[in-house]
Amino acid sequence: MRNTLLRNALRSGIKRSPVQAIPSTSSIRGASQIRPYSLFNSPHPSKPPPYGQPHPTSHPHLVKPHELTPGVPPEEYESRRRKLMESLGEGSKVICMGGTVKLMSQSIFYRFRQSTDFYYLTGFDEPDATLVLESAPSTSRGYRYTLFVPRKDAHDALWEGERAGVEGAITIFGADEAHPNTSLSTYLPSYLNVTSGEIIYASLPPKASSSVSSQPFVPPSPRRRSSLLKLFSNSTPTTTSSSELNPNDPPHLLLAAALSSEHAKPLERPIQQLRMIKSPVELKMMKKAADISSAAHRRVMRFAEPHKRERDLEATFEYECSMRGAERQAYVPVVASGANALVIHYTRNDCVLDPNDLVLIDAGCEYNMYCSDITRTFPVSGQFSEPQRDLYTAMLNAQKECIRRCTVAGGVTLSELHRASCGLLLEELRQIGFKLTVGDVERTLYPHFLSHHLGSDLHDCPTRDRSATLVEGNVISIEPGIYVPYDYKFPKAFHGLGIRIEDEVAFTKDGPMVLSANAPKELVDVEAACQGSLD
Repeated sequence: MRNTLLRNALRSGIKRSPVQAIPSTSSIRGASQIRPYSLFNSPHPSKPPPYGQPHPTSHPHLVKPHELTPGVPPEEYESRRRKLMESLGEGSKVICMGGTVKLMSQSIFYRFRQSTDFYYLTGFDEPDATLVLESAPSTSRGYRYTLFVPRKDAHDALWEGERAGVEGAITIFGADEAHPNTSLSTYLPSYLNVTSGEIIYASLPPKASSSVSSQPFVPPSPRRRSSLLKLFSNSTPTTTSSSELNPNDPPHLLLAAALSSEHAKPLERPIQQLRMIKSPVELKMMKKAADISSAAHRRVMRFAEPHKRERDLEATFEYECSMRGAERQAYVPVVASGANALVIHYTRNDCVLDPNDLVLIDAGCEYNMYCSDITRTFPVSGQFSEPQRDLYTAMLNAQKECIRRCTVAGGVTLSELHRASCGLLLEELRQIGFKLTVGDVERTLYPHFLSHHLGSDLHDCPTRDRSATLVEGNVISIEPGIYVPYDYKFPKAFHGLGIRIEDEVAFTKDGPMVLSANAPKELVDVEAACQGSLD
């Protein structure tokens, strides 16, 4: 009993008095006994963290004194907001809703991941927040910056930890004004009330998935929608009576209706125009993410051996990324052994490795909200067979030539690079015995596109036109693949082989910079990594 009380006292932040001895059990029960312990300050004043995300005072190992978020100074966020508002012109307003917590089952939640556009403009990493930017040319900033954030709450702090709160939104994140997120519906009508020439750019919370059943809101009925659109029906300022606007309407419903107005446009396209061009700060973050994933790919090559499971390799990759500082995986890894590689997005990862298999692993981590995306193919035995070697060499030659063409001076587009990859693969495959007719490559052997933009989202900036010229600061994937079905139209020696090699390539004035260069892909390096003689 005595030892138990002492342990409990120590755990409660109470220490023994240097003067008095520990009293007996009977004296502790006495009501008149003076407590023999003195309170002292916690040796870890930053625990629990005082804010809802890492801060230099609580996480100096993650955030430096001059940074707002890991690796990113506040000036970077200020520059992004200013550039956005300048691009939209005078009279513009931006309403951008942050991410929400998603549930896996009933009340069991997934780890929170902030909405990309919202984080890009604020660095604020708590759920259920909203950003409002208003054009204000006469101010020093040129715009007014308002945040709606979760308020500080003692009950929530007990269960989930502290938040930045309204005060932190101003003092830490630099907002001109901040309010509790519960008041957003009260303020929205004034933001949505526009005059002639004004445009609202709005962004709803991210969808849970592309499925209709996963939409985060229920679209308003035609009757309710008509009432909401009265906010935007005139070209002059309007007032809205309580009969026209239900105060219980959730904010996303109001914004959904707003986006159907001629005075409102989606925010995605203008903000993605900015996000497409990576700053030096962003490129540094993406290089770190790629280095972490490259190291994990090397470890997986060494770890793989016959009779292990694909899921064992997946677990190894995730562990190696986490130990090097990654927050999460950028996507569900593809670990496809043998003919499983013919399924382009194979993610079950529940088969056993056979000695003669190739393993196609498409996996990348996320580091400080920036994604990596790397694919490598290697032999379980540690040595390529002759057919595997021939097909791999054909793929590697085509992939390296595509990367070589990623130059600013070349003025290339994603579509042009893809067409080039099809022609290169056609020639390479013919050299190793494939008798191909028109369309065999595009329709059967290589049915996916070569590339996509990469950044804070895996498939970054999807509004970008594939026919647009690639410029300095763009980062794209280069990922040709060959998937040979069991079809006697193609050489039997290659049946069931799937090979894809994917790198991350940044466009710079000095030529293509391969961010994922540390992941082995040359034949000799892949075999060396598998055999443990690399790294």
